[in-house]
Amino acid sequence: MAVMKRLAFPKSARLTSNEQFRAVLSQKKRFSNELLTIYVAENDCRRPRLGVSVGKAFGNAVVRNRLKRLAREVFRQSQEQIPADFDYLLIFSRKLTKKQTSKLPAPTFEQVNKAFLDLVAHAMQKNK
Repeated sequence: MAVMKRLAFPKSARLTSNEQFRAVLSQKKRFSNELLTIYVAENDCRRPRLGVSVGKAFGNAVVRNRLKRLAREVFRQSQEQIPADFDYLLIFSRKLTKKQTSKLPAPTFEQVNKAFLDLVAHAMQKNK
């Protein structure tokens, strides 16, 4: 029987302050697709860290918090598949807000997971 490793998302794996967000943004390493925009910056923590930003254009606090929870869960389950020495700032694409106004369903876990992993792979390929 295989033993599954419990993947946690402790506070040390989060970007929490405006200073940390600005540090990632200042690197200007940005990658986008239809669903997400991701900014990437190297860190000295020996673990990946995540910050999430969802603008008010996406809807009320309930909708924005759901998107943030979805992004954190994708990151939590993907920690072992992504390079460890990087900070990732994840922003939901403005293109998505236009789709939301037309009453399309919110993105699923699978859609966000694929978009996130594709962008990380693209970022690491460009980072070489």
